[in-house]
Amino acid sequence: MMQPLSGIKVVDFSTLLPGPICTLLLAEAGADVIKIEKPAGGDEMRSYSPKAGPDSVNFGLLNRGKRSTAIDLKSTQGRDSVLALIAEADVLVEQFRPGVMERLGLGFEKLSELNPKLIYCSITGYGQTGDKADKAAHDLNYLAETGLLGLSRGSGGAPVLPPVLVADIAGGAYPALMNILLALRQRDVDGRGRHLDVSMADNLFTFMYWGLGAGFTGSGWPKPAAELVTGGTARYQIYRTADAQYLAAAPLEDKFWHNFAIALDAPDLELYEDGVPLIARVASIIEQKSAAFWLDRFSNLDVCTVRVVSLDEAVADPHFGQRDLFSRRVRLSDGTTIPALPVPIDGQFRSSLEILDAPQLGAHTSVVFGSRAGGEQ
Repeated sequence: MMQPLSGIKVVDFSTLLPGPICTLLLAEAGADVIKIEKPAGGDEMRSYSPKAGPDSVNFGLLNRGKRSTAIDLKSTQGRDSVLALIAEADVLVEQFRPGVMERLGLGFEKLSELNPKLIYCSITGYGQTGDKADKAAHDLNYLAETGLLGLSRGSGGAPVLPPVLVADIAGGAYPALMNILLALRQRDVDGRGRHLDVSMADNLFTFMYWGLGAGFTGSGWPKPAAELVTGGTARYQIYRTADAQYLAAAPLEDKFWHNFAIALDAPDLELYEDGVPLIARVASIIEQKSAAFWLDRFSNLDVCTVRVVSLDEAVADPHFGQRDLFSRRVRLSDGTTIPALPVPIDGQFRSSLEILDAPQLGAHTSVVFGSRAGGEQ
């Protein structure tokens, strides 16, 4: 079956994480993604550890199935070569600070004259406009400045450092993909390209819909350790067991909470007002037994409670194996293969090839540009 994005050509100027994840998803759905990399070192992600040969394993996971060109955008020949490529492209993805592409002669206004059907997607931290548009920042900064980090606090009251790059992926890569697909569909209707302004910080507010609703209606702005999903209830909590493991308990609905109380052999839970006293009561019960004991007690009941596992345990979970989550593979620069990054593209839309390569720097320069190339392979 032809993949849904077969025939779509994407010129990818992005590096590191947000843009490359977006273009990975496009590539997995059949698009021809051509990375434009600088001749000296290429995408900065290539230098990260751990490495497999000359390139980072991270780079391999994020760039499976793409093509790489090494081009000097500051040279006239290099820029002209890229302009010729863009003239026949469908999508351009970049994540420089506002104004950088214009200074390279590759701004939206100029390129839309060259190619009126071009979908031009800019991924930035704070968007193309506003006081913070030019501010240097990373994922943690966006979480801090949108209030999300302030709601994630440990027992000592200090914000907890998140182990996932929420802004880069959920605030940048996924919205970029979504809007590129919408723009392609709209282009089918009106024949026009457009400039997409994807702000990672802007898109984080969506995840705090519940807090915004409470604040905007005068019910009170949310506080850490005091709300339904910030630790203010016994029904959505992390509890320590006797063997120093942890249970993630989320028996929110009454039917699940009733089952939970039965499993704990603690009918008196219904007598407590939810909050600190009830949390302490549940914690005192759970900490008396091992995680295995509780999992056995919960096994035949719907209680929405599981053990907190490590990443390696999660990967080995038979459930994910049954869903073929790690069946596809990526061939790294040293020739070894590892499971490809799981992505939210339905299997029926992805390539039938089980193994795809991560591109070596400049491996496709001559194929893409021929004698026009203004870079090094």
